[in-house]
Amino acid sequence: MHPGAYDAKARLKYMDQMGIWAMVMYPNVGGFGAQEFLKLNDPELMLTCVQIYNDWQTEWASADSRRLLPITSLPFWDVAAAVKEVRRCAAKGHKGILFTGEPQYWEQPLLGDTHWNPLWEVACELDLPISFHIGSSDFTKDFSMERVTAHGVGATTSRATVTLFLKNAAQVTDLLLSGVLPRFPETKFVSVESGIGWVPFVLEAADHSYLEGRANRISEWELLPSEYFARQVYTTYWFETVAPTKLLGDIPVDRILFETDFPHPTCLFGNVHEKIEASLAGATDEQRRRILWENAAELYRVDEPARA
Repeated sequence: MHPGAYDAKARLKYMDQMGIWAMVMYPNVGGFGAQEFLKLNDPELMLTCVQIYNDWQTEWASADSRRLLPITSLPFWDVAAAVKEVRRCAAKGHKGILFTGEPQYWEQPLLGDTHWNPLWEVACELDLPISFHIGSSDFTKDFSMERVTAHGVGATTSRATVTLFLKNAAQVTDLLLSGVLPRFPETKFVSVESGIGWVPFVLEAADHSYLEGRANRISEWELLPSEYFARQVYTTYWFETVAPTKLLGDIPVDRILFETDFPHPTCLFGNVHEKIEASLAGATDEQRRRILWENAAELYRVDEPARA
């Protein structure tokens, strides 16, 4: 294991070697959406664990708070406590909010339910983007022994990974058609670690279906789903080369963020710049600046370093 996986100073050293100024950090211990804490079945203990994790993350990032950007995990099963935790962590310098893109899986209201309005409101007030990280629902069933026995470990792992990407595509579709984006036009959402190649199809399909519905006066939103996406939703990529070389423009360039996924097993490691060159070979200088710096710097309010 690379020491940068657990040691903040080692992480910063590695970032220097790779020419990376800042990293947005996401959790493993509590699950990609803090859902693991639900297994404790004790509301007070669940909340305490979320708070302790967020405090630990703040402390870890203090090695250089300009460059290590914490994202607040939520006790999403209690919206009032979640709003309070957002405010508490924002005061400590957190740069965003981690939320499950599939709350109904955890027997919570759907995204479009007014139950979540206080969360959207505080995110808008504090200018904090809301992240849907892949794997924020239960994906352990994708690693069933039956599938491993039938298909093997490698194939099962690969299928589970692709399924996670597609689940986020479904969650973004749910968001686009939930009514949240028209009601809260200043709120920003990020689909994390889910890739970008699926975006053009989702937007085209959502628009097509929406227009059919609007013809029958089912919905009266001002914009198309793709236009709400272009206004309020970001996506991230790291290993892809097809989408960033062939689909820029079909995917709004100012809504694409580059990631390394470090230190997951699928991450870019030592080949960061090679992958950048392979994926952005045909991009203009302006497009490269947007994807590699400006989009994220604006979204997370990151100060540009001195040239030295």
